Amino acid sequence: MSTHRLKWRIGAGLASLALMAVTAGCGNDDSASAPDAEKPEVKIGIQDFGESKVVSEIYGQHLEANGYKVKYQELGGFRDLVLTGFESGDINFTPEYAASLLEFLNDNAGEATSDVGETVDALTPQLKKVNLTAFEPTEAVNTNTFVVTKATAEAKNLSSIGDLTADLKLGGPQDCPTNPNCLAGLEDVYGVDLSKNFTPLDGGGPNTKRALKDGNIDVAVLFSSDGAIAANDWVVLKDDKGLLKADNIIPVASTKLADAGGKDLASTVDEVSGTLTTDKLVDLNKRFDIDKDDAEDIAKDYLAEEGLN
Repeated sequence: MSTHRLKWRIGAGLASLALMAVTAGCGNDDSASAPDAEKPEVKIGIQDFGESKVVSEIYGQHLEANGYKVKYQELGGFRDLVLTGFESGDINFTPEYAASLLEFLNDNAGEATSDVGETVDALTPQLKKVNLTAFEPTEAVNTNTFVVTKATAEAKNLSSIGDLTADLKLGGPQDCPTNPNCLAGLEDVYGVDLSKNFTPLDGGGPNTKRALKDGNIDVAVLFSSDGAIAANDWVVLKDDKGLLKADNIIPVASTKLADAGGKDLASTVDEVSGTLTTDKLVDLNKRFDIDKDDAEDIAKDYLAEEGLN
């Protein structure tokens, strides 16, 4: 979504992408049973926020446990830097977000939907253009969502976005009034107009959370995987009509790595992806952002709990 912390610059990175080879292919079966010594090196790009650090460690540690040599490369906060890292060979793997990556690559053409299958189907040919390959998406979603306190949910009988009423005070990012996934979308999709009670805040940041906690707003636009949701026992309102897009975490690799790793790499990556859900992501983020645990320790514990390492 456009207000996601990763909704980065659209223009600068696309010019450099034209230099990348336009090749396709998702891997050769020949490497499916390659011994550990022949397994390709995985260079994981870590984006500049806590969730990426934790999730990257989870994939990386599981790959290491299955015989892959893994290196980590910290990146800046713009998606064009991530794709430039693929182009240069500094990285060849990173956990991404399906809808956001699609809209970045297609220059905000509006192809992303709330359905992850449809979104990934549209993403696949865009990735081929820049010599990248996606693995299976996870069930874990990090998108903008509408959140209320448990007290407000009970007092106002709120369980879904459609239950919102015009008297409720909404706090969200600066672009919320024109964002099709925020105020504009609320009215178009749900027929709910909160524009008269909207307070512009910091896009899911500490000011928004503080305002919700202190009762200065009734509804907050937060990221669906924010650890504060679990820490405060807040309620995420259900999106029954598909307003919010499918920003499922999806591992992406260079096609060269995907080819070299073959079925073995794909199955190893998919083992992790099959365990990740939004609720688990919220708990992981709580440990990192609120409890201040180390990403490496969080990943180690998670893999043990899931029986993967």
